[in-house]
Amino acid sequence: MSVKVQQVAQLVLRPIEVVEYRQSRLRCSCCGQESSGAWPLRVIPGQDLDAGLQALLGWLGCYGQISYEKQAELLGELGLGEVGLGTLVNTNARIATTITNAVNELALALPMQSHLHVDETPWIVKGVKEWLWVATHPNFCLFHAADTRGRVELSTLLGKQFDGVLVSDDFSVYNGYPAAAQQKCLAHFRRHLKKLIKFDNKVQVTIGETFLSLVDEAFRQHRLWRAHGDDSSYRTWGIEFRLRVEAALSEWLPQAGYEAGKLLRNLKEKSEQWWYFLEHPDIPPDNNLQERALRLGVTKRKVSGGSRSMARFEKTAKLLSVVQTCRFQGRSFMEFLKEALSARAHPELPYPTLIPPGPT
Repeated sequence: MSVKVQQVAQLVLRPIEVVEYRQSRLRCSCCGQESSGAWPLRVIPGQDLDAGLQALLGWLGCYGQISYEKQAELLGELGLGEVGLGTLVNTNARIATTITNAVNELALALPMQSHLHVDETPWIVKGVKEWLWVATHPNFCLFHAADTRGRVELSTLLGKQFDGVLVSDDFSVYNGYPAAAQQKCLAHFRRHLKKLIKFDNKVQVTIGETFLSLVDEAFRQHRLWRAHGDDSSYRTWGIEFRLRVEAALSEWLPQAGYEAGKLLRNLKEKSEQWWYFLEHPDIPPDNNLQERALRLGVTKRKVSGGSRSMARFEKTAKLLSVVQTCRFQGRSFMEFLKEALSARAHPELPYPTLIPPGPT
């Protein structure tokens, strides 16, 4: 006899079920003291949805970008019946409040990092342009809801000065900010060079091609260093490379037109910020880490259209911080929310943290 086996993942008929828990309260016949049994850890006293289901709603709304209306419809399809939009709104607000301490820990940890990637993107609040800032480290990410794009927001995130390396684009807010060192995003500079090549001017095209070749070489060499870690070869190449960059600037800066001239002067005047990674290859030459982190916020903005109030904007920033930090750390966002909600309802449970163990 032969047996054919097939394993199948199945969606059960009613994945969500309503369970009634009863808590008995008894009085001691000797001393008269009353006591009661503890609620299961997944139960949040006074609330209709358990910690796991609330965590699922947090995932659907913040990470899955699903509207409250569609969340309510999905819960109905899964067997919960009719769920009011007010319940979903309150659940989202409760989650944002629950994770506040964990997000505040990240905010306190930011100024102590050896390097950070920073950027900002517009966010509409009641028809007014506000700004979503993000400070990113390889192990965590913090979003900040702000009403300006000014340096005051950078100071709010990092303090009046930052003792690490600040990786950013060449936006004026970052220029002159007192950091120990800065690395400008070479990928942004590369995009400007590609625009030069499209000019109908032979000199400008040649300038664009010359420096584009140098920038691409720098990216290739840094990738090789990441792959093999050969410090000696990398530093030898870096010294020779800087000499070629300086020679190219001396040759082409006098011939550059307006747009090319701006780029080359910038490259010359801020050379220590554009080429910091040559002597410190542990710092990347681009801001790609931040751009990957910010992509979730941009998607959320496009789907939601923004926020109806600054308070909701701030709650969204907190949720985005937890989502991206969990992703960076290879953790489950849903499990983190579940643990945080349970710990808030049951003080005997440890509260989860987003600060990674060990040095950052």
